[in-house]
Amino acid sequence: MSGDERERLISEVIAAVRADGVARDALDQAAADRLGINLTDHRCLDVLDQRGTSTAGEIAGALGLSTGAVTTLLDRLERVGYVRRLRDSTDRRRVRVELTELAEQLADELYGPMGADGWTLLAGYEPGELRLLCNFLRGSRELQERHEARIRASAPAAQQDRAARRPADDS
Repeated sequence: MSGDERERLISEVIAAVRADGVARDALDQAAADRLGINLTDHRCLDVLDQRGTSTAGEIAGALGLSTGAVTTLLDRLERVGYVRRLRDSTDRRRVRVELTELAEQLADELYGPMGADGWTLLAGYEPGELRLLCNFLRGSRELQERHEARIRASAPAAQQDRAARRPADDS
């Protein structure tokens, strides 16, 4: 393969990843709109769906928010019936958060058909291709996380203070 062809293909992959991000954001916004919540609250539901029962601190870390912002976010999600708080069975001072049956049902309604279509799409790939996709996606996530940390660390102190105080529904 020539250098020009390789550069063209790399550019195509980068363009496809960027377009995928925009499409994913639009899908998540449509789902959040359907659920009557904002995008940050939707991300919280996704974190809980992926990780299972979590503490507010764990959620804050996953979302890059302060624990105060997460408390407000959880209050909103609890009011609409999407999460519930439970006392930790080993430490009664600790509160854990989990999705409700309603949230799980709605997630299945919204994302179940896409999951089935995604399974069908991936079933068409050979095992080596699936390993390549997994490696690429892991590397892409690690790249994004690294650069998120870089961007946050390089923000002037005033911006960092504002970000820490930002209401959770400013998404």
